[in-house]
Amino acid sequence: MDSINKYDNIEKELPKLPKVLLNTIQSDVLEIKSVDKSCEKYLSACNKIPELKDAFYVVYSKYIKKRDHQYEKFIFLDKDGVEIFDVSGAKMELYGLLSCNNLSLSEEYKAFLAHPEQ
Repeated sequence: MDSINKYDNIEKELPKLPKVLLNTIQSDVLEIKSVDKSCEKYLSACNKIPELKDAFYVVYSKYIKKRDHQYEKFIFLDKDGVEIFDVSGAKMELYGLLSCNNLSLSEEYKAFLAHPEQ
């Protein structure tokens, strides 16, 4: 898995994504999702965190259990991948705020998912 990139088009879609985030997302250590700007949870969260209006993506750990999210940091990115701000899981929950993104899984990653034991 170390040499497999998760997404084919992440550098094209997010040209200003910091290398450390790019590498951890591509190696499947961290996950990236789009922010659903049409949901009620997003609209109410913008009242508490005004910077959220400029956020298009969020990076988080998919391995942290829900009960431990209070210890996590969520990193919000603009449409080009620039880090806007981060927020602690103690101040905000991501559940109901995320949608699918426009990033394409690589063929290598799909093959890995189909046969993880190899």
